[in-house]
Amino acid sequence: MILWGPPGVGKTTLATLLSTAAGLRMVKLSAVMDGVKAIRDAVVVGREERSAGRQCVLFVDEVHRFNKAQQDAFLPFVEDGTLTLIGATTENPAFELNSALLSRTRVYRLKALGVAALARVIGRAEADLSVTLSQQQRERLAEIADGDARRALNLLELAATMASGGRVGDEVIAELERGRGRRFDRGGDLFYDQISALHKAVRGSSPDGALYWYCRMLDGGCDPLYIARRVIRMASEDIGNAEPRALGIALDAWQTLERLGSPEGELALAQAITYLASLPKSNAVYEAFKAAQQCVAEGGSDEVPLHLRNAPTALARSEGHGSDYRYAHDEKGAYVAGESYLPRELRALRFYRPTDRGLEAHVRRRLEELQALDAASPWQRYRDGED
Repeated sequence: MILWGPPGVGKTTLATLLSTAAGLRMVKLSAVMDGVKAIRDAVVVGREERSAGRQCVLFVDEVHRFNKAQQDAFLPFVEDGTLTLIGATTENPAFELNSALLSRTRVYRLKALGVAALARVIGRAEADLSVTLSQQQRERLAEIADGDARRALNLLELAATMASGGRVGDEVIAELERGRGRRFDRGGDLFYDQISALHKAVRGSSPDGALYWYCRMLDGGCDPLYIARRVIRMASEDIGNAEPRALGIALDAWQTLERLGSPEGELALAQAITYLASLPKSNAVYEAFKAAQQCVAEGGSDEVPLHLRNAPTALARSEGHGSDYRYAHDEKGAYVAGESYLPRELRALRFYRPTDRGLEAHVRRRLEELQALDAASPWQRYRDGED
């Protein structure tokens, strides 16, 4: 099995309890410290136990730190039953472990411990350290530990060293609270979960939610330039032509951040995030772009219609390049009603479908008016009748 969860939720403890309850010998490896030689040594122990009619548990802490070759090294011995594998990881197994290994294990997701659970852990440990805390103090320590039991016990040990006469004062808890940090793993699942939450808050028009996740990421040490790049993406993907100025403001915030650095430039990015979150939303450009890409990927090499081809030479003109082309600025309203700018086989396609939100509502009305002119134009019937 693979035990997947954040630090301090009891992965190693749970593996030890399982092995003890089953009466099995457990060999512990750390993927940070050990390599293939340690795996070979564990196999030797496993074979000894197997020859005696017993099973052997191989516990690999931080199993995601093993590379693919190292994971392959113990796979045959898991397969033939020499070793019963229990792996612990803080990273998503789907990204970090071999598919062959994953197919032979069951993944259990362990969640961060709640305040009540951590308070109970702290309460049980008080007697060992000869200190006494009130229930409120236990809960405050549990909140500082942020789901991590190991951290909670470390905090309790610090509190015990600062206690007077076995009693922990509120000023001690306040001192410990000043060093409080929140969980964040740069490049890990939590990192991508938080940037996902930020993006979705902007898309969902929640400036408060967007600011919260922005500050959480900054608090965790995320590079604000990474967030700036993602904000530019949001401007195009989720706002688009509903408010085209959003892209410029996002770019301005990025440039400001580059020029001022941190923390001064972070305010400009906060301004852009709240602005984007407050705007009308449209993904029409995003959807049109994807549809056009799909059309090109699934289609052939359609020829450029003759009237759209470049005609820089007499030879090109003699072959019909640019023939029947009508210059839009010479037409009424600078629009050639009925003209087509797609290959003949694709003339009926429409990729861009503006919404009725923000500035895009005006774009939509404009395009509908032009489409009505196209429908009434004999030029469209002429193009449709071309060979």
